[in-house]
Amino acid sequence: MLKQIKAGVLDVAYEDNGESNDKPVVLLHGFPYDIHAYDEVTPLLVAAGCRVLTPYLRGYGPTRFLSADTPRSGQQAVLAHDLIAFMDALAIPRAVLAGYDWGGRAACIVAALWPEHARGLVTVNGYNIQDIANSGRPARPENEHRHWYQYYFHGERGRAGLAQNRRELCKLLWRLWSPNWRFDDATYDRTAASFDNPDFVDVVIHSYRHRYALVPGDPAVEETELRLTAQPPITVPTIVMEGLGDGVMGVGGTAHHSRHFTAAYERREIPLVGHNLPQEAPRDFAAAVLSLV
Repeated sequence: MLKQIKAGVLDVAYEDNGESNDKPVVLLHGFPYDIHAYDEVTPLLVAAGCRVLTPYLRGYGPTRFLSADTPRSGQQAVLAHDLIAFMDALAIPRAVLAGYDWGGRAACIVAALWPEHARGLVTVNGYNIQDIANSGRPARPENEHRHWYQYYFHGERGRAGLAQNRRELCKLLWRLWSPNWRFDDATYDRTAASFDNPDFVDVVIHSYRHRYALVPGDPAVEETELRLTAQPPITVPTIVMEGLGDGVMGVGGTAHHSRHFTAAYERREIPLVGHNLPQEAPRDFAAAVLSLV
C-alpha cells in the first residue's frame, strides 16, 4: 500500500507491506530506478513474516521536499540522513537494511555510522561509501569509460540532456548496465514515471558532481561527510551481492571490499545478472535478506 509520511526534510512516499508487528525490512532503490525494483522481492519477504518498507528516494516518484529552501542535494550523507529520518518517523528503531546503488550507499552509511539502527545489511556491489577525497585519482581506462554518464553530468550540457531526454537516457543506462536482462517497455515505463519528479534532475546532477568534489554539499550534513572521509568500517552482519553481468561496476569486482566489514560477512555472486539485481534476481535478493532477518 502506498503511503506518505513527513520525515526530516521530505514528505516521503513509500510502500508498506506486511503486518505492523512483523520484523521490519527497509528496501532502498538506486539511480535510475525506483521502488518497482522490489515488486517481486516484497511478496517473498512478506510471506516469510516481514514488514517491508520501500521508500522513493528524494527526487523520485511522489516523494517531495517540504521546503523550497532545502538544497536539492543528492550527496551520500543526505541519503543516509533521509533513511534515519524515515525510520524515526515510523518509530522503527532497528531493521534489516537492503539496497543497491544510491540506496545501498545510504544503507552502508547508516550501518557504519549508526549501527544500532541496522539489524543486518544487504548491499549490492560491496562497500559503496564514496571516498570523495580520492575521487580525482584516475581509474583503469576500461573502468573510466563505464562512467561516461557521470562525466556528462559534470557539465551543463549533461544537465540539459538529462532534463530533455531523461527517459531515453535512463533507458539506455538500463540496457548498458544490465545487458542480459530482457525487460519490456511496460516494465521500464512503470519506473520511468518516477523521473518526472520536479527535483529529479537537480538531485541527480548534484549527486554526480558532489562525489567528485566539484560542488559543495548541504551544510546540514557536513559533519557526516567529514566522518565518512575516514571510510568507517561496517560492524553489522552483512551479505554483499554482486551481479557478474553488471555493465557499470568496475572490472575485477568488489571482492577486495571485504576489509571494510568487521562482523559476519558473506559475498554472493549471481551469474549474468546486471546492476538492477533485486529486479533481475528477486529470489536471490530475498533469500539474502531473509538470512539476516
